[in-house]
Amino acid sequence: MSGGVPPRVALVGANGHGRWHRRVIAALHAAGRLRLVALVDVRPLEPEPDAPTPPGTGVFTDHREMLAASRPDAVVVCTPPHTHLPIARDVLAAGADLLLEKPPVLGLAEHRELLAASAAAGRAVQVNFQALGSAALTELTGALAAGRLGAVTGIATIAAWQRPDAYYARSAWAGRRSVDGRPALDGALANPLAHALMQCLAVAEAATGAPTRPARIEVERYRVRPIEVDDTAILRLTPHAGPPVLAALTLAAEEHVAGDVLVTGERGRAVLEYPTDRLRLPSDAHPRVVPGRQGLLANLLDHRATGVPLIAPPARTGPFTVVLDALRNAPEPTLLGGDVVRAVGDGPERVRVIRGVNEALRAAAETGTLPSEAGVPWAVRPYVVELGNDHP
Repeated sequence: MSGGVPPRVALVGANGHGRWHRRVIAALHAAGRLRLVALVDVRPLEPEPDAPTPPGTGVFTDHREMLAASRPDAVVVCTPPHTHLPIARDVLAAGADLLLEKPPVLGLAEHRELLAASAAAGRAVQVNFQALGSAALTELTGALAAGRLGAVTGIATIAAWQRPDAYYARSAWAGRRSVDGRPALDGALANPLAHALMQCLAVAEAATGAPTRPARIEVERYRVRPIEVDDTAILRLTPHAGPPVLAALTLAAEEHVAGDVLVTGERGRAVLEYPTDRLRLPSDAHPRVVPGRQGLLANLLDHRATGVPLIAPPARTGPFTVVLDALRNAPEPTLLGGDVVRAVGDGPERVRVIRGVNEALRAAAETGTLPSEAGVPWAVRPYVVELGNDHP
């Protein structure tokens, strides 16, 4: 930004989760941090009372037409994951910086293409893992750096949510493994609970001083509906260096667990509830809210203006993409049914629950043991991927 003129910002994918981005953009527009110049969606815009469209904002159905007509300085892309890379390439080639919704891309080849496109255009890319902007996470990683937990011996997360039948009817790519020949991977691990795994990877980075380089990935994946991806996943990541990471996640929960990140060290354990920024360090009697989140769009604007580091550049999210790449060739998740699964409610809001899933996931997170190793009756042997050291 130069001469006090706010950067021109556009949003591609203005409906669905894009409405969240519209609210973020509206607040920054009102504060004079940016000027919203265009909204893009293939469908008519859904109303968003908390983010009225400013007069003069262009509305488009094609992002290329928007780029030519509006010439934005920065673009937020919130479209289905399998469309991210082509749109990102067009945005960068048009000379705009980019905030790309998570998951940014769905494989290592696409990750390298995104990095190359960013470098060739000389433009910045930020990935919208918004929980990485949490002050609670910053305090936790600061405690690790200060040695308050001692050497970190394990990192784990448990998140137990529910999603109704309507969730899997929300779009043509919902619950799909691929769309139009491109990976979609719309499972619990890759999409709604991706932040849980990314927070663990950020903690692991803080513990070792470098992004995690996975050496071995073991994952058990389950589903309670005839979808193509997981709604329940337990993943254990063994890195080339540093502590192991275990993620125990479900959308078929008996009881809600917002998302706990457990960091175990030689001197004690810390727990971060990442959606609420509640943190408990070994010295705390009770969890406490650590207020403050740095918005990733605001951080991108600061990066443009003053060169401050990006919170979530693609290089930092590379280990997450390694996990997705490893899952692309995994067999379909095991379909659970019979007495193991019970339905609650009717119609589009019906949810399906795995009996004993909360207990199984909590045990996995606490011990680092997969359900199949612990003798959980419905568990099956994990899918295993061995990795070299030549990935991001």
